[in-house]
This record gives sequence, C-alpha cells and structure tokens, in this order.
Amino acid sequence: MDIGTIAGLAIAIVAIFLSIIMGGGNPASLINIPSILVVFGGTTGAIVASFPLANVLKVHTVVLKAVFGGGLDAKGTIKSLVEYAEIARRDGILSLESHVEDMKDPFIVRGIKMAVDGTDPELIRTIMDTELEASMERHAQGKAILDTTGKMAPAFGMIGTLMGLIFMLQSMDDPSAIGPGMAVALITTMYGAIIANVITGPAAEKLGANDAEEVLVKTIIIAGVMSIQSGDNPRVVESKLLTYLPPSQRADIEQAA
Repeated sequence: MDIGTIAGLAIAIVAIFLSIIMGGGNPASLINIPSILVVFGGTTGAIVASFPLANVLKVHTVVLKAVFGGGLDAKGTIKSLVEYAEIARRDGILSLESHVEDMKDPFIVRGIKMAVDGTDPELIRTIMDTELEASMERHAQGKAILDTTGKMAPAFGMIGTLMGLIFMLQSMDDPSAIGPGMAVALITTMYGAIIANVITGPAAEKLGANDAEEVLVKTIIIAGVMSIQSGDNPRVVESKLLTYLPPSQRADIEQAA
C-alpha cells in the first residue's frame, strides 16, 4: 500500500471538513440529492459515452492500483539481477532454472525462463518489449479515464449551478428564497471541484508516477536478462544497469558493494 496516497487523501478530506466546521457550517447542509444526481450521474454518463464500456467497468482496478500500487524497488531489482548473473557466470545459465521459484517478479521469471530455454536473444527482447508496451497502454487507458473524469466533473458542476440559478431567478418574487437557492446552486460546483481535485486528479497523477516507475524497473529487467543471456561478467551487468539510476542511487549501491 502506498502510505503517501492514503495520507494525502486523508489530509485533504479532513482539511475540508475542518474548514466547514470552523467556519460555522453544517456538513449535512452540503448534501443535496439533485446536485449529486447532476454531477455524479452526468459525469458517469459522459465517461461511459467516451470510453469502451469494458474499460469503464475496470476503472476501479485503476484507482486501486493508484492507491495500492507502486513500491517497486529498482535498486533491489538490480541487486537480484547481478546475483543471477553471478550464478550464471559460475554455474552456467542452465543453473538459473533451479532458482526460478525464488524469483519474486514474474517479468524476471519470464525473461530468465526464455534465456534458459535458449530462445533467440532478439526474440526475447521483442517479447519483453511487447509486454512492456502493452502494460504502458493499459495504464494510459486507465489514466485517460481518470483525467477525463477530472475534466467532466467540474463541467457538470457548472451545469448544475446554471440550472440552480435559472430556478432561483424564476422565484425572484420571494427574496427570502434567493440566499438558500444560491447556496444550493453552488453546491454542484463544489462537488465537481472535489471530484476533480481530491479524487481523480491525484489518482491520475499517482497512476502516472507508478507507471513511470514500473517502466523503469521493467526496462532494467530487460537489459539485465539480455546481459545475462549474453554471458556478461556480473560487474559489467551491474555497470549497465546502474546507468538507469540517478547518480545518488548509484553511489548507494556501489558503496554497499
């Protein structure tokens, strides 16, 4: 679980509710069913119309990945690949077959298995690159849904506000209804802003960050598997893979070694 995502969402929600209470407001007064229907119903309909239904039905997995994903360890991956290179250098690449069960990353397992089976190096790279590209495409589709939701929700919030203003102006003969009517009209704008800036916006950005992290780790794995398959010295393997990391992280690994 990504503690930063949970903590960030909790801070935003608590800050909103505290500001309401400290400002003398009643949180219950911000619940308005017609406004909820306009914003949530309208946004949902627009998303369903904009994307394939199969992708929309899986959007919850995208949100869960943004919340619970991440945590990939590029440095740990490099360390593991160097260890496998040492085993292959010392005992032969076929000896890695007995270590497959100890490998935690399925992407490493697929690459090592192909290398052990003697698959052509170009074919190994093509297969692994294709899987990486497919993963990036899936993440991009999920992020697109979240980004579009962040755009649609404020728009439907504005639609609800305009509807409320129209209804309020139709009852201008009752001045006492103007204030409450304006408050209700603005609630829809608030709903749209909260959805965009507290939920979908941060989730989309975190998903993008997780995707970049996963791409980096899988790129390192591809380079490591190809280097092991070609029989490179473990030191050479380590030097190749360290080039993917920023200098500060390289120094940590070199110092530990």
